[in-house]
Amino acid sequence: MNKKSNGKIMALPAELFENRKLIWKLSKDDFKKRYAGSYMGILWAMAQPVVTVVMYWLVFEKIFGNRSEMVAGNLEVPYVLYLTAGLVPWFFFSEGLNNGTIALLEYNYLVKKIVFKISILPIIKVIGAIFIHVFFMGVLLLLSFAYGYYPTLYTLQLLYYSFCAFALVLAISYTTCAVVVFFRDLQQIINIALQIGMWATPIMWNIDKAGKYGKFFELNPVTYIVNGYRSAIFEKEWFFEQFASMAYFWGVTIVLFVIGAALFKRLKVHFADVL
Repeated sequence: MNKKSNGKIMALPAELFENRKLIWKLSKDDFKKRYAGSYMGILWAMAQPVVTVVMYWLVFEKIFGNRSEMVAGNLEVPYVLYLTAGLVPWFFFSEGLNNGTIALLEYNYLVKKIVFKISILPIIKVIGAIFIHVFFMGVLLLLSFAYGYYPTLYTLQLLYYSFCAFALVLAISYTTCAVVVFFRDLQQIINIALQIGMWATPIMWNIDKAGKYGKFFELNPVTYIVNGYRSAIFEKEWFFEQFASMAYFWGVTIVLFVIGAALFKRLKVHFADVL
């Protein structure tokens, strides 16, 4: 990679940092307007993930009798807690990716403004998803407390793994939001991919039971995040203890970001014409 192309890629993080105050303001406005006009407002955003967890709990624990799950160190964890610890990062990943993908389409009137830095639009949508994620993490902590898993220093790692999820979503979103402008079917492809991805990620099942296929599922970078959330809640393991997994995750995320930044910069001159 020559110095010129490298400079273009590094310009993206610089633009995001320079416009951080505007990004924060627009992110809050984006979140508020999403539920403007409804009687329950943002409660609708909070209700969906809670209802989903309750439904999975009824099906897997009450109907199928899967009351606990064996994890690392022969630790037996209540299945509803195991399940919720996997769903929390997945909900953020899926919502953030969907929102980030449509960023340019939704704010097409800003894309056509010459003076506006359109590179901040994907991160605005991804940050908007964080507000619900924070609430859902609160639900996870309350649930863990109810089952006797009290917060410790390990619990602080939720902040690290949340940042991991944020970085991964943002890295992918710069590619998807650029491509969807020219190929609208990508939205439907992503929805299908997320449905498959939910089962390809050890959310409702234990990767330790995958046997020889476990290594294959570990190639999914979201697996690192899901396992990290569980480790922070009940496995009591520091993130740097799994150095190989950490290095792989950040390697993949950085590569995806570089690809996304380069593609976004190359295609953005055509966005206004297409939109």
